[in-house]
Order: sequence, then C-alpha cells, then structure tokens
Amino acid sequence: MTASTSSRPVRLRVAPSPTGDPHVGTAYISLFDLAFVRQQGGQFILRIEDTDQARFRQDSEAQIFDTLHWLGLNWDEGPDIGGPFAPYRQSERLDRYTPYVDRLLESGHAYHCWCSTERLLQMREAQQKAKKPTGYDRLCYGKTREERAALPGFSEIPVVRMLIPADLDTRFTDLIRGETNAPHPDDQVIVKADGFPTYHLAVVVDDHEMGITHVVRGEEWISSTPKHILLYTWLGLELPKFAHMPLLRNPDKSKISKRKNPAARLTWFREQGYLPEALVNFLALLAYPPKEDGREVFTFEEFVADFDWAKVNPVGPIFDLDKLGWLNGQYIRSLGSDELAARIVDHLSLTGVLGAEPAAGQVELIRAATPLVQERMQLLSESEGMLAFLLVSDGDLVIQDDARAQLKDDAAGVVDTAIPVLEALPKWVAADIEEALRATLVDGLGLKPRLAFTPLRVGVTGRRISPPLFESMEILGRDSSLVRLRALRASL
Repeated sequence: MTASTSSRPVRLRVAPSPTGDPHVGTAYISLFDLAFVRQQGGQFILRIEDTDQARFRQDSEAQIFDTLHWLGLNWDEGPDIGGPFAPYRQSERLDRYTPYVDRLLESGHAYHCWCSTERLLQMREAQQKAKKPTGYDRLCYGKTREERAALPGFSEIPVVRMLIPADLDTRFTDLIRGETNAPHPDDQVIVKADGFPTYHLAVVVDDHEMGITHVVRGEEWISSTPKHILLYTWLGLELPKFAHMPLLRNPDKSKISKRKNPAARLTWFREQGYLPEALVNFLALLAYPPKEDGREVFTFEEFVADFDWAKVNPVGPIFDLDKLGWLNGQYIRSLGSDELAARIVDHLSLTGVLGAEPAAGQVELIRAATPLVQERMQLLSESEGMLAFLLVSDGDLVIQDDARAQLKDDAAGVVDTAIPVLEALPKWVAADIEEALRATLVDGLGLKPRLAFTPLRVGVTGRRISPPLFESMEILGRDSSLVRLRALRASL
C-alpha cells in the first residue's frame, strides 16, 4: 500500500476528542503539523471528533481552543472560525457519512452485524481460552436479518462492519518510519448501533472532504492505517500521506496518560507556570534533534525553517520534566523585566492569587520586585512564594513555621537594635538600608551576617528564603517594614 504522490496544496489537521482535559499529545501533534504547514505554505485545520457521545464533555472543546491558542498553535480553519469545508465538528456532519456507508454496503465491502454485546463477549472469551487470535467470526456475514434473528445472540439494531480481505497487504509507506507493516485487522465496525460512525469511517470521510494531504497522528494508530487505506481504495478516494509520531512516554517507558501523570493534561502546564514558548520548544525537542550547533533553545520559526519529516526520531521519547524546567528557566531569564512581570501578573491572576483585575499597586510592586527573582525562578508559579510578602497587608502576613524556627535567642535584641536605625534613615533605599544595618549589627554588635539579618528577613517576608533582603525592604517601604518588624518583636 502506498500513499498518493499528488501535488495537492498541503493541508494538515489535528482532530482531538472533547472527552476530558486536553491531552499534551494534541499540542505535540499540532506543533509538527503546523511547522510543516507553515514551511510549505499550506493550511492547518482543527477538527473536533465528538462522535464518542458516552465520554463527551461540554467544557472540553473550549479548553482545547484556549490551550492551543495559548501555545500559539493557531489554525486556519476550525469550528470557531469556520472555513470552506465547514462544519468542523463530526457530530454536525452525520448526514455526510451515510452515502459512503451505502456505497460500501452495495459494493459488498461492508455488511450488517446483529450480534449482541453479550454474544461478542462470549465469542472473544472462547477465542482467548482456545488461544486463538481474537476477532469477529463473521456469524452475520451473508445472512439476512431474518436468518440472523433465528440464531442466538441477536440484537435488533445492527452495526456495519468492513469485510476485510484475508490476503490484505498491510504494508504502507510512512514519512517517518519508511515501509511499515501493521497487524492484519478483523472486520472493523464502521457504524455503531446508535447511528454514529466510528473513528475509522469518519476520519477517512472527513479527511477526504476537507482535502487533507498528510495524516499525522500517534504511532498507536499504525495498526488502523491498513483499514483506512482500504476505505480510501474501496471508495475511490485519493490517499493522503501518513506520518506516525512516536508516543510520549513516562520515565518508566509507559505511555504518558492523564491517569498516571499530571503532565499529560495540557492545562497543567499553564497552571504550573510554564511559558508557552518553552513548552513548544520542549515538545519539538522530544522528537526532533537540536540545531546543528547543538543548541536546544530555538524559536518556532527556526524549527519551521529546518523541518524535515525524515529527521523525526521514531523512538518514543521520555517526557523529562527536569529538562522542561531547565528550558523554562532559560526562557524566563531571556525575557525583559517588564515582560516577565506581566507574565507573573497573568499567572497569579489565573491561579487566583490576584483578582481577575489586579490592583494597580499590586502590579507596581510585582514589577519592581521582578528583577530580584528573575534569576531564581524556573516556573512562574515560584513567584507566588517569593513575592507573597508584597501581596498581603501587614496585618495578614503569616510567618512560616520553618522561618520562625531559624530565629535564635538573640533575635529580639537584633530587632530592638535595628528598628531605631531604620527609623532614622534619611533615605529609604537598599544601599543605605544595608550600610546602616551592617554598621550597627555586624560591625557594632559583632554578629555574623546570617544571625544579624535572619530575624529581619523573617519579620519582613515571613519566610526563611526570600528575594534579596535590602531590596525587598526598599520595595515594601519604610512604614510596612517597621510595622512588620514591630509585630515580630511583639511575638518573641
């Protein structure tokens, strides 16, 4: 089996199912689709495959839209923006599949099956017990409804099955893997009892009607490709080219799934504070080599310029969150301070730390403090702990238990000595704050810097580890700093 070599305009699609939180694999496939499309001057289509009504979830489609837009993986046609081949939801295309099913039935390439669920289960159990290959035994093939009704295990509403040839050649050419051989399939159901097409029929019809030239999907679909090629052939449709991407894997080599790994949920990355450009870079690296000079940090535009299906590594990559964290830190440090501050504000608003419309004063404090934390962050979510002391009122500051445990017996004396020095400072700037406190506590009292400044850090920020102390005090302001130090002293 070979794919067509037609020079049609390049059109690729991603077709997620709205059955839960979007899977990271949707972004992974979309990225490689979009890179090839942009390189070739083609079109990228988003199609929603919602024929699985039992698992359909209303909010899932909106999450798909939101997360792909967040990553910058924008489509040219889709259910939200329309296009020349609308509708782009399978549930709105049900009338389109019937003529194709009728043609398959009339040509003898498909047949009705009235077997009940119970009868199919018993059949498979018997096959497994006898250690035979599992697959439909064609009890219904060649029978009329009346003939089949006279036999056990009859269901009133039939499904439609493909009649798979025994001598089917299951080889096909894959853009990533070369000649590929798939297992021989059984008589696949293409129309369910509820009248909805299965994936196998719907994907072929929709890809044909939407002019899809390249079908890119995960390697788990290799076994289904011969069935799809058969449908194209039987229906006299032009074949697309196929590319099966390597599966993303957990550290134990198992397939990444939402049950085992929170990183399988695409929304999780936004919640954790990953930058979209870092995640896009990471997803590319999972199946594509670094630049020729060894660089692992590159833009989407650089990825597009270099893209070649032959360079895609077919071996399933390990989803290494440590590597992603490192990469995210590189992107965070590459941002301008104001841009990073805006990203932090957006993240803290998303996670509920700030309101949907943060107060101007909060935004200014975050902007002022961002240079203090930029080199210390891998994730935007880490900013919450680092900057929390700026975002609460003086009376609401909570001193963490591990921070209070750092206070020694001389903490009260340190605070008593520091407060009048800070009150008397002519200017409230970090350099002057540091100079005065070092002269008084380190040089004057002979304390080591850690013992001298730990009580002040704990009192001002409530934490054992914080952004640089003196710069933090400058941003917080004289009044708030003194109010907090007096509150600490009262608690000692």
